[in-house]
Amino acid sequence: MKGGGLRTSQRIRINGKKLSDILAAHLLFVRGGEGGVRADLAGADLSHADLGKANLMYADLQGANLEAANLREAKLGSADLSKSYLRGADLRKADLTEANLNGADLTEAQAGGAELFRATLRQAILRRTDCVAANFRDTDIHGVDFEGANLKTAILRETKLDGVDLSRAEGLDAALMPRGYHSQTAAKT
Repeated sequence: MKGGGLRTSQRIRINGKKLSDILAAHLLFVRGGEGGVRADLAGADLSHADLGKANLMYADLQGANLEAANLREAKLGSADLSKSYLRGADLRKADLTEANLNGADLTEAQAGGAELFRATLRQAILRRTDCVAANFRDTDIHGVDFEGANLKTAILRETKLDGVDLSRAEGLDAALMPRGYHSQTAAKT
């Protein structure tokens, strides 16, 4: 988007409905209120959307385009973000507890301080993603591409690292790693 501006939820329409109305109904759903409806945003174009601090817990965002979206401090716990496109998104301090990010593309996203406790990120792409101080505790990161990702002070304790290549990640010397973890040198092929 020209000038790097963000689109407000008032200006975005999904299947003829304003995103702001969808989010209001979703908030009622999360709170168990009458008339609440789970947000179905699967495949939606939410690129450059301003969703900072939005409550999207349990939302269906499977395959959504969230390129360069502002999701800073958003509540995305138990949301389905599988195969979503989050390139360059701002996820700083977002709560992604138990979220499904399998196959998601987070290339060059800002995820510093993000809470990813017990999330699933199987086969996700985190190339050049800023994960400083992100919490990956007990997260499924099997097959994640961490090439150039900054993991400085990231929490990987209680995280299974089998099938994960961290050889091209940065900041591992300052990350909280599982007990007994020893840096492995990647085999040159």
